[in-house]
Amino acid sequence: MRPPFFALILTLLACGLGAGPCAADTAVAFQGLRAGAGKPVEITADQLQVNQTDGQATFSGNVRVVQGDLHMASDELIVDYVTGSKTSVDKLHANGHVLLSTPTEAAQSDKAIYSVTNSQLEMTGDVLLNQTGNTMSGSRLTVDMNTGIGHMDGRVKSVLQPGGN
Repeated sequence: MRPPFFALILTLLACGLGAGPCAADTAVAFQGLRAGAGKPVEITADQLQVNQTDGQATFSGNVRVVQGDLHMASDELIVDYVTGSKTSVDKLHANGHVLLSTPTEAAQSDKAIYSVTNSQLEMTGDVLLNQTGNTMSGSRLTVDMNTGIGHMDGRVKSVLQPGGN
């Protein structure tokens, strides 16, 4: 199996060895996000508000989420439940200083929405992706959590470290 960063390198080579800006809609491999799939989710925060009427729970203040090797931090996390359910999660909305990390990768942004139903992650607002010292930034990162493959949109910039994967 090829390392996840291999796909990113191929994409950057196709864009002309991007130490500078690259075209919009650049493919990104983010395999580490799948590391927590199927494991229990632990959420801690300073406050929790639950609204049974609209099917939302809002965690606020120093929010931390852990699922296996996947860690997330944000200022606020809103949990939307599937209509009519009090336990099945539909979407997670992370707002403010969002950081997703695994042992080998990290991504930060202003906001993130994870659709549990569709297994899609979207990070927006000053997105910065770091994979083993190599970085890519843009305005929007979308990742298919089933495949670990995503796209960086906007004015994409990448920095590759010498001797990397």
